[in-house]
Amino acid sequence: MRAFVAIELTPELKSTLADLVRRLQRINRGGIGWVRETGMHLTLKFLGEIEEIRAGAVGTAMDEAASATRPLPLEVRGTGYFPGGRSPRVLWAGFSPAPELDALQARLEAGLEALGFERESRPFHPHLTLGRVRSAAGIRDILTELDLRRQTSFGTMTAARIVLVRSVLKPSGAEYSVLKESPFP
Repeated sequence: MRAFVAIELTPELKSTLADLVRRLQRINRGGIGWVRETGMHLTLKFLGEIEEIRAGAVGTAMDEAASATRPLPLEVRGTGYFPGGRSPRVLWAGFSPAPELDALQARLEAGLEALGFERESRPFHPHLTLGRVRSAAGIRDILTELDLRRQTSFGTMTAARIVLVRSVLKPSGAEYSVLKESPFP
């Protein structure tokens, strides 16, 4: 199964970000695969294809990482794109700096590395994917719009758990189901 560990967003934040996506879609519909509101989440670790039997061990690593985390205040702030420059592939909304979030992700990364999952080579940059660029046609207008929102606050929430999510890719888009929750004490 295809899986990842994430923090789910509140319905209010999802709604606000879905409004942003709709505004961006009016600028460029064709060349970007936009994320649906139901698919918005903060990925802490993408696991890729894993055997279902490994989900229990992943859950244990999640529990250990979560046990040292208090409920996390998070602010979705700013927009941007990866990589920078003329050929962006991912359009995103970011998060205000949160050392506790970075520490949680580092604990999770270490616990999963001990289980044989490869450590991410890039630094953790907490973000929510808004869209994936398929064609550069008309992308300049989108990038200008994102640049205008680099400091915009889209809202706050308090995260109380992390979740293991199964992702099933379908022609209509990814479908997600939560397999395990690890609450913060």
